[in-house]
Amino acid sequence: MGFRRKDSESPRVELTPMIDVVFLLLIFFMISTTFIERPGVNIDLPEGGAQQVATEKKEVEVYLTEEGDLYLQREAITLSELNEHLVGLGVETTREMTFLLMADKSARHGWVIEVMEIARRNGFVRLAIATDKTIDEKTIRQGE
Repeated sequence: MGFRRKDSESPRVELTPMIDVVFLLLIFFMISTTFIERPGVNIDLPEGGAQQVATEKKEVEVYLTEEGDLYLQREAITLSELNEHLVGLGVETTREMTFLLMADKSARHGWVIEVMEIARRNGFVRLAIATDKTIDEKTIRQGE
């Protein structure tokens, strides 16, 4: 019996399944990624050792940049517009809310005081100043 030998083809890599997987990954990452519609406020917060306060639903977030630009809930605003907005909330409402001030550590102290004074005049009794968490040597040794 004479069997014919089949011509052996050289092995080759099939690219079709690999391309399918890459496209599926691309689609997955495009769907699961969130995009910011407007630019964020670049704030370099000072470090502090105070305990972290839980964020509340009823709070007013105010950002103060190094240049003195003021943002309310991430939208540019002036001091007078901030005052008008807080007046519009009413004193009874502001007494139950937290005024969260996120001031850049290089912002002028006078600007920070002006913003805090506007909050006080409009009835805020709870003022939180955002800071970055400090890392002390004890925390590093404990591995936290």
